[in-house]
Amino acid sequence: MNATNDRILPGVALMLGFCAIAPLIDVASKLASATVPVGQITLARFVVQGGLMLPLLFLLGQGLRISARALRLTLWRALASITATFTFVWAVSHMPIADALAIAFVEPFILLILGRLIFDDEVGPRRIAASAVGFLGALMVIQPSFATFGWIALLPVGTAFSFAAYMLITREASRAMTPEAMQFHTAWVAAAICLPVVVLAEGTGIATLDPVWPEGLAWAWLFGVGLAATVSHMFMTYALKLAPSATLAPLHYLEIVSAATLGYLVFGDFPNALTWAGIGVIVASGLYIIHRERVTAAKVRQARQAGARAAG
Repeated sequence: MNATNDRILPGVALMLGFCAIAPLIDVASKLASATVPVGQITLARFVVQGGLMLPLLFLLGQGLRISARALRLTLWRALASITATFTFVWAVSHMPIADALAIAFVEPFILLILGRLIFDDEVGPRRIAASAVGFLGALMVIQPSFATFGWIALLPVGTAFSFAAYMLITREASRAMTPEAMQFHTAWVAAAICLPVVVLAEGTGIATLDPVWPEGLAWAWLFGVGLAATVSHMFMTYALKLAPSATLAPLHYLEIVSAATLGYLVFGDFPNALTWAGIGVIVASGLYIIHRERVTAAKVRQARQAGARAAG
């Protein structure tokens, strides 16, 4: 086994771990939402994440210093993460996890378009067409969900846009911070934003924000949201350090399988035929986009190699 495979295989294993653990965030959120408001679950996610990341930062000798530029990026990253978390927790508190996740999986298509508009990334017509097909697949999932749950079925679309913004900000912030520092600083900034909102909402009667004192297993579910979020996202972070994103991206769709399995085992939810068809269209479109990105990257490498040979 060569050195490249020595890094890629652990990276693939970590990505598979992410796909297995990430749906536990949604399971814990859905269980907690039976008695705890969505805003409080969102706050708990970041409080737990910050508490778990703080000792890790010290163990790694990274300290707590952060530059003004990194802090600005962290603020925007935290706002995007809060929005993505809040909308998705709100969605799964009403609808099956797999359905909500399938709709949210239009995020790679949104990311592709935003990357073209903001960073002037090269995006060919075939990838744009695949994105359009992916959105049609999302509509196939949304249609029966909308008929059952109403406008709640549109919340995962908000999650997708928010997470796409989160990924674009992460792309820029990674140049100024380590992954561990990003996790910690995003957590405390997000908690600092959420806490006053939850406190001021007390007694307002707003169902998604008015806080309650958790009882019994609700404490475990709230801790579980933060624990699963922290562990799964660190798995993904380290996976991307070890293996190329083009190798790992197709594996991400296995998260839908994990989500459907856990949704059925814990809540008895199982996607209907139209939802599975929509999931199939979304996955196929996403895989085609990944394939086209590989082809484009290979052409760029070949052009650079040809230029280097000509210069030499």
